[in-house]
Amino acid sequence: MALTYKTRTEFVVDAIREKILKGEVKAGQPLRQAALAEELDVSRIPVREALLQLEAEGLVKFQAHKGAIVTKLDADHVDELFELRAMLEADVLARSIPNLTSSHLAEAESILAELEQSLTHDDSANLWSDLNTQFHVCLYQGCHRPQSMDMISMLNQNASRYIRLHFLLAGGIHKAGPEHRQLINYCKNQQIDQAVEVLKSHILGAKDEIKALLQQQD
Repeated sequence: MALTYKTRTEFVVDAIREKILKGEVKAGQPLRQAALAEELDVSRIPVREALLQLEAEGLVKFQAHKGAIVTKLDADHVDELFELRAMLEADVLARSIPNLTSSHLAEAESILAELEQSLTHDDSANLWSDLNTQFHVCLYQGCHRPQSMDMISMLNQNASRYIRLHFLLAGGIHKAGPEHRQLINYCKNQQIDQAVEVLKSHILGAKDEIKALLQQQD
């Protein structure tokens, strides 16, 4: 089933992002707006808007006299980001589970159902990534640690390009569903230690798969 895009900009964002994540456009290479507009059969306006969004995701940066260029995906950066995520998110999950209400869990189930449905669209890495983050954050609602949640939000924003890469190319699409289902079941049953171990394995397993893919691309 093909994904229906709401706007031309969304279509262009996904098309350019996939080129970058698949290594079709290498780090340091320019992204020429006119050429992209012609290739994707759109005007330059959605291309410009798409490049600005990809800059916010960390995949593109604008340089004086060069325009937009592709940034480098760094395997060493993956280690630090995902290890910090594993430590911090495991802590807030353990604190959250005793305080999760039926409403919190119902919300998490709803997001998970939407995520599982979105995984049938093989051209929507952006949607997968956003729903994945929403699902995890939903399970942390009972932690009552606003500063920790702010740090998690920052880490997830910095890791978003790697999370999309994992879903798109590194096997994450096949593993996400079962691991998320296992995680929410442990949360429902108040099995804190088991939930924490699944979460750590989920995050650190993604880290290893992303690093392996980046090293293969190099």
